[in-house]
Amino acid sequence: MKAATIVTIKKELQHLPKEDLLQLCLRLGRFKKENKELLTYLLFQAHDEESYIESIKETLDEFFKVMNTDSYFYMKKTIRKILRQIKTFSRYSITKTTEVELLIYFCQRLNELKPNIHRNRTLDNLYKRQIISIEKKITGFHEDLQYDYRLQLEKL
Repeated sequence: MKAATIVTIKKELQHLPKEDLLQLCLRLGRFKKENKELLTYLLFQAHDEESYIESIKETLDEFFKVMNTDSYFYMKKTIRKILRQIKTFSRYSITKTTEVELLIYFCQRLNELKPNIHRNRTLDNLYKRQIISIEKKITGFHEDLQYDYRLQLEKL
């Protein structure tokens, strides 16, 4: 089955009654965890971006607490999982600063890890790639925001 384009779906949704739209949304929420997370964000958290970011930071803290630091192999697996979660959560948000704030927080937490991630080449490269990614994303922001984020990057 080939998926319809967004334009086609939008036109079709405009013709549906309210009850049918409600049923479609509920049915979408049943099939994938990501759909449910997106609906939760749009309904309950989109109006308050700061609390959304804080709740994600708390979730990330939990991931870092349960991380197995016995070997770099296990650390890499968990760190990549955390990074995937950050990308997913930031896709839900409309504002561009959300991803930058989460990535900066992620890098701060990586620096605090014991054993040090900079002793492992793979983890160190992952860290450096995130710094470069943050720098690229910052260039599209307003000058004041760029200055604030660059100050935070210098601390890293």
